[in-house]
Amino acid sequence: MPSMKAVQVSKAGGNFEVVERPIPEPGRMQVRIKVEACGICHSDALIKEGHWPGIQYPRVPGHEIAGRIDAVGADVTQWKPGQRAGVGWHGGHCFTCDPCRRGDFNLCQFEKITAISFDGGYAEYMVAPAEAVAAIPDDLPADEAAPLLCAGITVYNSLRNAGGRAGDLVAVQGIGGLGHLGIQYARQMGFRTVAIGRGQDKERLARKLGAHHYIDTSAGAPAAALQKLGGARLVLATAPDSKSISALVDGLGPSGKLVIVGAGVEPLTITPLQLIMARRSIQGWPSGTAKDSEDTLAFSALSGVRPMIERYPLENVAEAYDQMISGRVRFRVVLMIGK
Repeated sequence: MPSMKAVQVSKAGGNFEVVERPIPEPGRMQVRIKVEACGICHSDALIKEGHWPGIQYPRVPGHEIAGRIDAVGADVTQWKPGQRAGVGWHGGHCFTCDPCRRGDFNLCQFEKITAISFDGGYAEYMVAPAEAVAAIPDDLPADEAAPLLCAGITVYNSLRNAGGRAGDLVAVQGIGGLGHLGIQYARQMGFRTVAIGRGQDKERLARKLGAHHYIDTSAGAPAAALQKLGGARLVLATAPDSKSISALVDGLGPSGKLVIVGAGVEPLTITPLQLIMARRSIQGWPSGTAKDSEDTLAFSALSGVRPMIERYPLENVAEAYDQMISGRVRFRVVLMIGK
């Protein structure tokens, strides 16, 4: 039986293991992807450390997958071998629950999650439901496309659905894996873009990414600085620091919205009066469906938005993961597979 190289985790908290596995066969309404690149996301810790309940081990991590369709299962009509394609966090939906019947597949009550519900992309091949697959533009290399299938779609999809208009003051909190993309998208969407970081050393990069203004949180209260600029219509919170996020609410203008995509676990400290008096709101946003991924990739190819990445071979997965989890990477890690 033909085999492939894959990286698996055999138990919660276990090490990465480079193993040989049989190449999987796609079932009905599934496709097989020959993986060319797979990003390493902070959420991969959910699989490695066993923080997501019900994970079946051994499991292959990876939900930022870019490659080509290699084979299709029965009844698949929308995909053909050779097409460029990728898979992100959203790994499929049931089509029958109430959100699905309303067309809101991203909130499917029985959503599949790539690398949690089934094996992910730390491998030479992977199989995914056909509805979870997104087309990749020809002019977007696989290593640059991969991080856009999680980090990219998360910030692009949240920004475009938050209700802002071109010319509005939009602030991006954090200049990391999500934030460095959020700044680029905000600028390319026509927003008056503010980057919020800690330390003057980040200002040069923030402006290079497209920020019109930079706020250094170590130099004073960021909310006051936002109000001096007129108050933010939107604040996109990408760094999972609940204390820092809470400090931004007073920087919102009238009817301003705080959109949170940085998944922290500590509670926010916000009073009802902060929201009521200026009609402010707070919203969380998950990533998006395969169609949202296609929109993200197409906009990125059109506008020149690109992730800053560090590349590693599949065999060096432990080093690559450590670079990500330690925060040393600038700003996304990508495993190069089959190269």
